[in-house]
Amino acid sequence: MIEIKNIVKQFGDRVILNDISAVMEPGKCNLIIGTSGSGKTVLTKCMVGLFKPDSGQIIYDGADMFAMDNDTRKQLRQQIGMLFQGTALFDSMTVEQNVLFPLDMFTRWTKAEKMHRVDEVLDRVNLKDAHTRFPSEISGGMKKRVGIARSIVLNPKYLFCDEPNSGLDPQTSMVIDKLIKEITDEYKITTIVITHDMNSVMEIGDHIVYLFNGQKQWEGTNKDIIFSKDKLLNDFIFASEFLQDAKQMRMLEAKDDLPNKKSLIEKSI
Repeated sequence: MIEIKNIVKQFGDRVILNDISAVMEPGKCNLIIGTSGSGKTVLTKCMVGLFKPDSGQIIYDGADMFAMDNDTRKQLRQQIGMLFQGTALFDSMTVEQNVLFPLDMFTRWTKAEKMHRVDEVLDRVNLKDAHTRFPSEISGGMKKRVGIARSIVLNPKYLFCDEPNSGLDPQTSMVIDKLIKEITDEYKITTIVITHDMNSVMEIGDHIVYLFNGQKQWEGTNKDIIFSKDKLLNDFIFASEFLQDAKQMRMLEAKDDLPNKKSLIEKSI
């Protein structure tokens, strides 16, 4: 569990984060959403220790990250997995070597132990036959799966995913969402996903924090969103007429309102 308590961060006179508090829950996909410039990236960088907040606390399982000594903070960071927006794979390394890299950096395992773990995670992301291929030889979706394999190879307690569906087609995006959700459930990881993808919000949003102008505007689940009366949230989530109809459809399904649901379907045809 990660607790964010009254986080304030500013650069010069500009306040980027203004008194934000939230709890990122273990075993759940915790989504941070908001328009560009809302503070998502700065909040995430505070959470992983790249930025120090001007005030407030980032608490990992009861321990304040910024009250730790350097050795303890280093140990904590080794429990954090990162899936970068552009995957950040090493082009000169094979898939196997990319996934092996964190094990070489942070463990004293034998070669056999490392290779066994690499095989495990590549098999988990359905890439068991991709060991010797280079990033230039695989698709965007496969690169994301290699990134996921590398991010979980050290058995992290916390997983940060920065725009995991960026640059992917809708079908591949759904595959990545499903994989992140399965891994979160399976390993009871505290997963934090920064995203603009509304399908991700609706499909894997166990817990959602919506930021607006550096403040927490709304917090809830993907089911709560359907019935939210927050105008700013609704304008952000349901910007198109298609998504507005999808919201109304889900509301009617929840109420078991079959006549109006049929009417809405006929309208959309």
